[in-house]
Amino acid sequence: MTESIIRLGFDLPELASLPQDIRERLSTVQEKSGFLPNIFVALARRPDEFRAFFAYHDALLEQQHGRLTKADKEMIIVTTSALNDCHYCIIAHGAILRIRSKNPLIADQVAINYRKADITADQRAMLDFACAVALRSGAVEDAEIQVLIDLGFSHEDVWDILAITAFFAMSNRLANVAAIRPNSEFYTLGRG
Repeated sequence: MTESIIRLGFDLPELASLPQDIRERLSTVQEKSGFLPNIFVALARRPDEFRAFFAYHDALLEQQHGRLTKADKEMIIVTTSALNDCHYCIIAHGAILRIRSKNPLIADQVAINYRKADITADQRAMLDFACAVALRSGAVEDAEIQVLIDLGFSHEDVWDILAITAFFAMSNRLANVAAIRPNSEFYTLGRG
């Protein structure tokens, strides 16, 4: 790899030396996206953690537990990653949000200020709750959950919002401290 994708001192693995299952996952991702996202390479430095991270990632983002769409889930990630100043996740998941929502403007809007974004009232309530979890999880009250229930969100939906916000808080911290850089490809995906 010619470009620096991670802070000095955090060694990147030699891809050929990784366990077969991880090499296969990396190959599949690269084949599907046309490039290998830097987060995959950086996290592969610890194979057991890589497997656990992506197992939970996939359970949260790929499985349908309730009414949240894949675009809604990405909207939560972009909004809360902005609160956490996570350059990687804002850019990478912003690209995924643009693609899944088929809206080239939405990722920039929610990353800057979701309250001014062109989103539905339900999505705003979803993001209000996600931000409460991100900023003051110890003070979240039943009334805040009830707002979502009254709008037709199920308890499973509320759990999804909570779990996605919590999981990406961890991811944001890993990417921030390790200074994992978003691939240049992410900047233009879903804009045209």
